[in-house]
Amino acid sequence: MRKLENLVEAPANLLVFLACVLTIFMMLHVTAEVATKYLFAYQFEGTIEIVSSYNMVAVVFFPLAYVARHEGHIIVELFTRGLPERATTKLDGAMGIVTFVFMVIFTVITTQEAVDQTLDGEVVQTAADVLIIWPSRWFLPAGAAVMAAYVLIRLINDFRGIKTDGGPPASAVENEI
Repeated sequence: MRKLENLVEAPANLLVFLACVLTIFMMLHVTAEVATKYLFAYQFEGTIEIVSSYNMVAVVFFPLAYVARHEGHIIVELFTRGLPERATTKLDGAMGIVTFVFMVIFTVITTQEAVDQTLDGEVVQTAADVLIIWPSRWFLPAGAAVMAAYVLIRLINDFRGIKTDGGPPASAVENEI
């Protein structure tokens, strides 16, 4: 099972690295745009389109699996705080199944959309030209597919009673004490 986790971890790390690089590029791009606009009365063409069609999409969807791996998603415990550990574990398992099913459906739908837009050669109109944006359509299924794979591994580990870091589950440790 650890080999499968490593197989999913490599693309997750690559995608989060690309998201970081694109975040830095976006910051530099927008800063240069603002600086040249006010200092030299010159504007780059298509900054808003590039940022919204490429950078922001990558920044949102590429790190999904990495965030899930490190349990970084927001969890609201307002109604589950008082539940026993066994009920919480079952609820977490059920939510894992729902998350996996959702991510698979999301991957299939966004892949079909990416194929359609690739075949159509999707572009967006800028002030003076067009910007090809169909490649960014592939960012969604890439991030979602890796997250779905990680969620599946996590579900298998949870049902087998293995923590994702390889140690025994918390309930097994508590039962021994």
